[in-house]
Amino acid sequence: MSPSHIARCAQLAMMLEVSATPKPGNIDRDHNYCDTRFEHFLASAVGVYPILEKAARSDSGVGELIDLSVTESSKWQRGGNTHFGAFILLIPLVMAGGRCENKRCLKEQVQKIVKETTVEDAVEFYRAFTRARVKVKPVDDLDISDIDSIGKIKAQGLTLFNMMEISGSYDMIAGEWVNGFEKTFECSAMIQNKIRKYGINDAVVLTFMELLSRNNDTFISTKFNVNKAEEVSMRAGKILLKGDMDRIRDEIRQFDEVLLNEGVNPGSTADIIIAGLFVSLFEGMRF
Repeated sequence: MSPSHIARCAQLAMMLEVSATPKPGNIDRDHNYCDTRFEHFLASAVGVYPILEKAARSDSGVGELIDLSVTESSKWQRGGNTHFGAFILLIPLVMAGGRCENKRCLKEQVQKIVKETTVEDAVEFYRAFTRARVKVKPVDDLDISDIDSIGKIKAQGLTLFNMMEISGSYDMIAGEWVNGFEKTFECSAMIQNKIRKYGINDAVVLTFMELLSRNNDTFISTKFNVNKAEEVSMRAGKILLKGDMDRIRDEIRQFDEVLLNEGVNPGSTADIIIAGLFVSLFEGMRF
């Protein structure tokens, strides 16, 4: 599979995720935030293409490629951080796609790639955090805002995989690295199982709701607290118990409005959706 094809799978995954509506609490084709708009996500997805293609040709350099993705994304839009969490998942997945001789070896290859990361990858990743201005839970004594943390990473010999292990127990995105991208591949299967019955939009929305109901979203936990994340997951689960998409569509829309009014953004769940969509498209899903 050509690097160009793999990169376009990643681009389309980002576009399909942000287009799906209603996706409670997140920007979509029907909703914007004050400073970040639907169009900013589209610009980011298109603008990052050269880095995605480079990743599909690369055997190493995960940290640098994530950093380059953040830089390239910001060149094309002024809406701030649109895809940082998605890049953390997509870059190793795209690299894995470039290594694959068939469509079914992606999981095995991405697990190898993240475990092969280096101290330099960790340093570059830390720099990417600064560029993206992402709000995160402090990791022990490694403060994202502290320039001396890079020295600590080098002194301790921490690879990027080691960094993910530190936060993998409470961070959904880091947890994917540590746990073999389990939720990503589960998400892919969920979307593919739904697409014939519901079409791509509703397949994404329902999968988003199911993931949200099962997992405390890290973005919500960081912005608010764990209790708020648990509350949102419980509300999503209660809606899903009421029936199929035709019966719950209006309730999902109401849930969307509530979360938007509260400023609650399940951004980590959206990142998993993007990664899952990439896997599905890589494996040949069409709609």
